[in-house]
Amino acid sequence: MTFPNDDTGQVLTEMQAAGVDLTIVHPVVFFQLFEQKEQAEAMAQLLKEKAPDMQLSIHPDEIPNVWDLDCTINMLPDYDAIVAQEAQLEQIAAKFNGYNDGWGIEA
Repeated sequence: MTFPNDDTGQVLTEMQAAGVDLTIVHPVVFFQLFEQKEQAEAMAQLLKEKAPDMQLSIHPDEIPNVWDLDCTINMLPDYDAIVAQEAQLEQIAAKFNGYNDGWGIEA
């Protein structure tokens, strides 16, 4: 498989080269960052209502005074699906003064 020449395409290319089977469902984690824990909790509450199958985890980030909301979805690591999901989560995070910080596959 070949992927577009952008960050998402690069990550998928690296995963493929490392032997990750991109034709099967994986837990894909989308990372959202917030300055306040309450902001992360508010987004998590909204997602619990709108996407009950999504697994959510809030924890302090490596950067001091920053909170992570990890949003895990079982899905095919398809380029278009990842880009669309990332954009949707980033739009929601912005409503709570947060932003997207990439994605990855739980190995």
